[in-house]
Amino acid sequence: MSINMELMRKKLQQLRGEDDTDSVFFKPPDGESQIRIVPAADGDPLKEMHFHYNIPDRKGGVLCPKRNFGERCSICDFASSLWKDGVANNDEESKKLAKSLFVRQRYFSPVIVRGQEEEGIKIYGYGKRAYELLLGYILDPEYGDITDPLEGTDISLIYTPRTSPGTFPQTSLKMRRNTSTLLEDTEAIPALLDRMPNFDGLFERLSSDEVDAILDEQLSGNASAEERSSETGKYNVDTKNPVDKAFDELMATK
Repeated sequence: MSINMELMRKKLQQLRGEDDTDSVFFKPPDGESQIRIVPAADGDPLKEMHFHYNIPDRKGGVLCPKRNFGERCSICDFASSLWKDGVANNDEESKKLAKSLFVRQRYFSPVIVRGQEEEGIKIYGYGKRAYELLLGYILDPEYGDITDPLEGTDISLIYTPRTSPGTFPQTSLKMRRNTSTLLEDTEAIPALLDRMPNFDGLFERLSSDEVDAILDEQLSGNASAEERSSETGKYNVDTKNPVDKAFDELMATK
């Protein structure tokens, strides 16, 4: 019996984190696509979450216990202390590092991707500008309830990847003129909505003590001065690692 090379390639992709086939997240392709925001059971289809990024080995960042759940957060405390020290001592490196650790907002909505309805509900992550635009559409009486399963409105999304180092991807969102049903087979809509991804399970929730341990591990690292700049070496925290760069591209909207 010969080796299943396709299976081996899939295993390698999974090992490298390159297999997005079953991902619940929608990553816009280059160019134009059509999406439809799906109604949420709690009436809030625009979920706001807060993260700390630039923590080595923490894919997608760390959910902030303080901003998300009202609990103590040692990363918030450390970043604030680092910023104050940087200001007091006119230390730009300390201030730069503090900024990289400050909490950042990200927004998420459940969507159906037109042409891929059979894949079910996906989660679309985006930045503040897209959030403000979507909120404006939702509050505009001209559009009504854009998430209505029978008379809602699709959204044209045009995604342009970053064109040079240091730039961000560009995303534009525009409401379609005509309303439509969520699915052509309206009787299948309830079953679709029943398969809504669980937002509470999208990202790992860590206790304050677990966040303490993550920060302590980074502060007690043994990186050499040659491997990092003096400030990032001092605190053993990357100012920008490849995973977070990729996550920024996924979530950023300018």
